[in-house]
Amino acid sequence: MFDPMEFEIDQPESVVYAVGIGPGDPYYMTQEAHNVLESVDAICGYKLYLDLIEPEFPCEEYYSTGMTKEIDRCRWALEKASTGKRVALVCSGDAGVYGMASPLLELAEEYPDVTIEVVPGLTAALSGGAVLGAPLAHDFCVISLSDRLTPWEVIEKRLACAAMGDFCLALYNPSSKGRPDYLQKAVRILRANGKGPETVCGLVRNIGREGQTSCVLTLAELESTPVDMFTTVYIGNAATRAVSGWMVTPRGYRK
Repeated sequence: MFDPMEFEIDQPESVVYAVGIGPGDPYYMTQEAHNVLESVDAICGYKLYLDLIEPEFPCEEYYSTGMTKEIDRCRWALEKASTGKRVALVCSGDAGVYGMASPLLELAEEYPDVTIEVVPGLTAALSGGAVLGAPLAHDFCVISLSDRLTPWEVIEKRLACAAMGDFCLALYNPSSKGRPDYLQKAVRILRANGKGPETVCGLVRNIGREGQTSCVLTLAELESTPVDMFTTVYIGNAATRAVSGWMVTPRGYRK
């Protein structure tokens, strides 16, 4: 007789899961992320993300920090796991795309007895792209405009190269109070390196959360459109079209 207990996988102790929770609403999480968050002893992360998931995933211990405290969160998770606990270190989107997997793995060398597992999630480029239609159906780049960890000179070079290669782009962190004109600067770089003013673009704000908004516009219009850190910006290639309100990039080029 079939015994399901024979097929249960033992959950490791002393483990930190780097969990991408997607846009934030549990509806958009992978089943793997759900299962992990339901099974761990402790969950840590940026306070905003914990506020989004705590009602759905009650846990014996939560630990939060503010912005710029990513290393503190990683260290706390590893220290907690080293006592024999199962810990989830959460971040929005995918843990490996501007997420917490990288700093966690770098620090984990100091904790050889702790197991690390990376649990993928739905990154904003994909979840926001679904709202707009199919803006990334051909080759594309994801570039963050935040220069907190990347020098602006490097960002400029990447934008210029993406424009010269006629890539579609998804831009993360397009603007903030400290850098209100970075999207405008990015648009000027793109236009100077081959992106035409009529290039089809899109914006999605608060992806998968209350108050989600989106629009399709041209690159010329984008330059004067205000955005914030909760907005993901999409810029098409030469073949991208606006089709019945959707932003659509063909899968291939036809002459």
